Amino acid sequence: MQEDLFKRLVAHCKEYGFVYPSSEVYDGLGGVYDYGPMGVELKNNIKEYWWRAMVQMHENIVGLDSAIFMHPLIWKASGHVDAFNDPLVDNKDSKKRFRADVLIEGEIDKMNGKAEKEVEKAAKRFGESFDEKMFRETNPRVLEYTQKAIDVEKRLAKALKEENMADIKAIIDELEIADPDSGSRNWTDVRQFNLMFSTQLGNISGEEGKLYLRPETAQGIFVNFSNVQKTTRQKIPFGIAQIGKAFRNEIVARQFIFRMREFEQMEMQFFVRPGTEMEWYEKWKEKRMAWHKAVTPAEKLKFKDHDNLAHYANAAVDVQFDFPFGFKELEGIHSRTDFDLSSHSNLSGKKITYFDPEINEHYVPYVVETSVGCDRMFLSILSNAFAEEQVPDAQGEDSKRIVLRLAPSLAPVKCAVLPIVKNKEELVGKAREVFDRLKLHFLCQYDEKDAIGRRYRRQDAIGTPYCVTIDFETIENDTVTIRERDSMKQDRISISEVVRIVRERTDMANILA
Repeated sequence: MQEDLFKRLVAHCKEYGFVYPSSEVYDGLGGVYDYGPMGVELKNNIKEYWWRAMVQMHENIVGLDSAIFMHPLIWKASGHVDAFNDPLVDNKDSKKRFRADVLIEGEIDKMNGKAEKEVEKAAKRFGESFDEKMFRETNPRVLEYTQKAIDVEKRLAKALKEENMADIKAIIDELEIADPDSGSRNWTDVRQFNLMFSTQLGNISGEEGKLYLRPETAQGIFVNFSNVQKTTRQKIPFGIAQIGKAFRNEIVARQFIFRMREFEQMEMQFFVRPGTEMEWYEKWKEKRMAWHKAVTPAEKLKFKDHDNLAHYANAAVDVQFDFPFGFKELEGIHSRTDFDLSSHSNLSGKKITYFDPEINEHYVPYVVETSVGCDRMFLSILSNAFAEEQVPDAQGEDSKRIVLRLAPSLAPVKCAVLPIVKNKEELVGKAREVFDRLKLHFLCQYDEKDAIGRRYRRQDAIGTPYCVTIDFETIENDTVTIRERDSMKQDRISISEVVRIVRERTDMANILA
């Protein structure tokens, strides 16, 4: 059911201009996508929502836009050259390549899924008298599935931390994991695979000219710490925010735009006094979850602590969203200690410290990071908004609609102007006049093709929150019908009120508050 829903969502994205397969005329390029006319507007609105929440709403957070190309030693200092790896495994029969940890995580999901099915069956059987908590704590099958999932998850985390490829292979064999496509269990040994793309500086190949496409935006912030602090005169605690492209040579790019080789990150590095990092870590967990809940139902979000901490972290948690393929990472919040600034200071030979006038002391700041994938945020927003429903009292083709229930401030188009018919010059002229007035304030569409019901359906499908219809009464008294997307309720208002009403209801301040 969820898989079918996801397929329909992906098809909808292409049909209505949200996301296209990249290079499609050449049969596409795996794990790379282009954002269409509606997609680029939605994505820009998501980025604006993040930027305003981070920079505009905080006096002690400033912005940055660092280069994609950076000195190759930056990636040596950060640990990416030596430790930015994923465990890779090939199937000898299908010749397909997989991330070994993702295969195992898929089996863990199946175990948890079996436990949930037992709970669902029991809930149907016992009805209102069902005690879910007691059932989960006492039912042998639920306990068996749940405990096995926990055990495998812990073992995988330990193997990843120790880079024990042999044990990861042993888990695959013991769980009898098969190639999802061919069913074959004939696997190679597991080996490490570095995820960075490399390129050359200039036209002479060789190690001396080797550069990397950045695998994350964070390092551009760290190497600019001293520049930003001096020019903005910020005092700790303060943050630096950045939105930018990053590149990872994913073994298996999958699940549409969830895992891509070229993607966009929205990251903020918050610099704090050593010893206060856990206090700020908890504060940023709370702030970031509130940001998500302003546009996403709380029941579709949860925290998941990391079992396997990265080499730079002393605490890490993911904000997970309930995608059509299960709860997956949307944002990471990490306490990065002083690893990054110290590493760059040591390798570059340049002093990167902060003088704290409150305690009269120089120190290397600790860092709390918040990092959200813009593309994953885009997918979560669309997944939550996409709905197929019956329209009350409608007949024939108009009896069903696909609607994107986007937060009005995030919607690509804020308002559509529709003359009730297109062959009446006075209606079309008036509609054009209203459209020209509205487009000064927000992105609008003008549409006169097809019956009015069909035009409403098109606007519902791209998430337009308001449609303004120009009819014969408009000519008489300068009033229009304004239709609200979700309720489909229609009100009669003066033309002079349209800008104010739409602007107030689609203002980004509504969700920033």
